[in-house]
Amino acid sequence: MHPRTARAAGAGAALLLGALFVAPLAMVLQGGLVSEGRWTTTWLAAVFRNPVYVEGLGNSALIATATTALAAALGLPLAWLATRRDFFGRRVVTAAILLPMVLPPFVGAIGVQQILGRRGALNAALGLEVDWLGAARMAAVIALEALALYPVVFLNVSAALANVDPAMEEAAENLGCRGWAKFRRITLPLIWPGLFAGGAIVWIWSFTELGTPLMLGFSRCAPVQVYDALKEIGTNPRPFALVAVMMATCLAVFVSARLLVGRYLTAMPTKGAAAAAPQRLTGRQAAAALAAFAAVGSLALAPHAGVVLTSVAVPGTWYGQAWPGEWTAAHLAEALGHDLAAMSIRNSLLYSAGAVVLAVALGLAISTVVVRSDLRWRGGLDAMATLPLAVPGLVMAFGYLALSARLSHLEWVRSNPAARAMLDVRTHPAFFLIVAYAVRRLPYVVRSITAGLQQVPSAYEEAAAALGCPPGRTLRRITLPLISANVVAGGLLTFAFSMLEVSDSLLLAQRMDFYPITKTIYELNSLIGTGPHLAAALGLWAMAFLAAAIATASRLLGRRMGTLFRL
Repeated sequence: MHPRTARAAGAGAALLLGALFVAPLAMVLQGGLVSEGRWTTTWLAAVFRNPVYVEGLGNSALIATATTALAAALGLPLAWLATRRDFFGRRVVTAAILLPMVLPPFVGAIGVQQILGRRGALNAALGLEVDWLGAARMAAVIALEALALYPVVFLNVSAALANVDPAMEEAAENLGCRGWAKFRRITLPLIWPGLFAGGAIVWIWSFTELGTPLMLGFSRCAPVQVYDALKEIGTNPRPFALVAVMMATCLAVFVSARLLVGRYLTAMPTKGAAAAAPQRLTGRQAAAALAAFAAVGSLALAPHAGVVLTSVAVPGTWYGQAWPGEWTAAHLAEALGHDLAAMSIRNSLLYSAGAVVLAVALGLAISTVVVRSDLRWRGGLDAMATLPLAVPGLVMAFGYLALSARLSHLEWVRSNPAARAMLDVRTHPAFFLIVAYAVRRLPYVVRSITAGLQQVPSAYEEAAAALGCPPGRTLRRITLPLISANVVAGGLLTFAFSMLEVSDSLLLAQRMDFYPITKTIYELNSLIGTGPHLAAALGLWAMAFLAAAIATASRLLGRRMGTLFRL
């Protein structure tokens, strides 16, 4: 890549990231740390003096820690079985491990309410009347989030196990170290970076998850407290200070994870060797391995089953019994024909398509500079593009709200109707929703395209340049066709996850005619009568679409799928 082209592309990408990513974060910090034009810690101190906020932060940290531990307990053994053992049905069950990711725990909460309610399916099957959600609402949040996020740990650990040099484990066995001792003393230290990286992503994700506790009615956590304080955003700096604390916590976890993983890899290098062939299991051992996957999969898909059954149950017939008394497909049809639902589908399609265009264009520029140039600051650009993994959607959405409020007061915006309509999130949130979706999924696009560029020899592009082919034509005629699978995979994941983005949608979409799918699901679920059934049906359609997108991306990327969820 020509140095001048690299500098122009890198500078343009950095400026866009600064405007679309850094500026909203700066607005959050300014809202919580600046008072009357001066920096102050008054509002931060007020957060820690407020017992409600302290309890919320403590509960969020507890949810995140317990979710991470449970996700690791589920993902680690399954990853070991999937990579070190071969048994009948292994490919099927390892492919199905991604299924829990097709439904956000936010939507799965609808099914959980039907299953665990006082008159829900579980009590009906067991002949009990226990208020499971009322007695252990936080535990339900933890379980639901862990069952949705353990595939992140599974993907990271599977990738780490595939890179372990088998010679080190063979040497341990020759010295008499086998079984659990070998795993604890040899294998686990070698895969620790992958486990820690996956755990850090799960911790950050669950620490700031808004939809699940909101749907389950658990309000004593920081994300829900921020959502409830949305109406005070223009008059009270305390919500900004609370969001700043959450952002600082997530960034600290992210930076610590990257530093620790980097130091660990430097201290314990491994040889680039082929992975050891998996040991073949037969008979009872194979059945036990399949049973492990089936048990975890059944638990993880239970909320999905609840959503499916809710979407096809006649209202009032699934109450106090294990199965719906009457079935209907009317909700599935109405979910596509309902005015609010149909409008939200159109909105989400528009927002997600715009996010794909922006994320792919920005990700392509960043990946090309990182892989194909020798700029000294390309590592910093790559780190900035990865940083959205550490910044929750809740924080980003709050930053966009503050940025919109600041921009809408500018004279040139107030005097320009088009600019006012685009930049005022209260009247026209489409622009900020597209930007938020794109920035949140940018790391997936960058990782996917970077993996493709690293596999394509630069000699093809150098030969085109030597023949006088301009950089733009080289990109269009040479580079893009060679990495098209990676571009499509990154774009598909961006589109699919944008369709079911929760935090940004709930906070930024404040007008009904701009509601995306997730905001509509939340509003429908609160309606009496057919509301929850329509919400479940809409979630089922979204779940089917997301499953197809993830399956396609996984097929295109293969084992590289795990690199998308890596620090």
